[in-house]
Amino acid sequence: MSDKCNNDCSSCSEDCDDRKEKNDFSEKPHNLSKIKKVIGIVSGKGGVGKSLVTSLLAVYACKRGFKTAILDADITGPSIPKAFGLKEKALGTKDGLYPIKTKTGISVMSVNFLLENETDPVVWRGPLIAGAVKQFWTDVIWENIDIMFIDMPPGTGDVPLTVFQSIKVDGIVIVTSPQELVNMIVAKATKMANMMKIPIIGIVENMSFFECPNCLEKHNIFGESKIEEIAKSYEIDIIEKMPIDSKISKLCDQGMIENIEEEYLDDLILNIGENI
Repeated sequence: MSDKCNNDCSSCSEDCDDRKEKNDFSEKPHNLSKIKKVIGIVSGKGGVGKSLVTSLLAVYACKRGFKTAILDADITGPSIPKAFGLKEKALGTKDGLYPIKTKTGISVMSVNFLLENETDPVVWRGPLIAGAVKQFWTDVIWENIDIMFIDMPPGTGDVPLTVFQSIKVDGIVIVTSPQELVNMIVAKATKMANMMKIPIIGIVENMSFFECPNCLEKHNIFGESKIEEIAKSYEIDIIEKMPIDSKISKLCDQGMIENIEEEYLDDLILNIGENI
């Protein structure tokens, strides 16, 4: 029990021995679903490339022979359908909803598949958004999935909390960028994961550098990287650095991320794919 405990368990996230309320918010997936491992992709702020990292991890996992899925939990800013060129609408039966398949067979569920127009805004309050994410887990039929990646919205609000409480997440990947506020980004995501007792698999520093195609010199456009010392301070072992790569941006804009030839994030994929 904390020294600051006020005995109001309903407003506390600590799971101490003296807790009076033992709340279990976990939800079972659809009874026709079979999911072996769930990985959350998180960040303390937006605009660092979290959806890109989610897409790449799914593509690389699929290339290695894993049956892969993406649950797009970023309800108000879904980017996954665009990266994969998906414009279909989700189909449902009396049994449940079915995810959309990409060209290489990755199963995807996003709110865009339920909207009349993909540009329609989702103007919902937090609890409704969190409820939709939960339904993507309970009402969608995810058949024989080895690895599911959950693309989280930025921050530590309703949706990440709902996911961590409702779904058995096997680990998270933190995405950040090489700027001064990187320490705050990693700290927020790390502390939330520790509160929820979810392992941190590694950190991806996106936009880490730019390599000139002519002289091959690397330029730190967003400042010197501090990711090694920060990862060490939080005892995170796996660090991946991704460059600013115009080819990746072009593939995402064309909906052809699955055509990527460059190999990034090898250590993460090897770690995630263990014991499947």
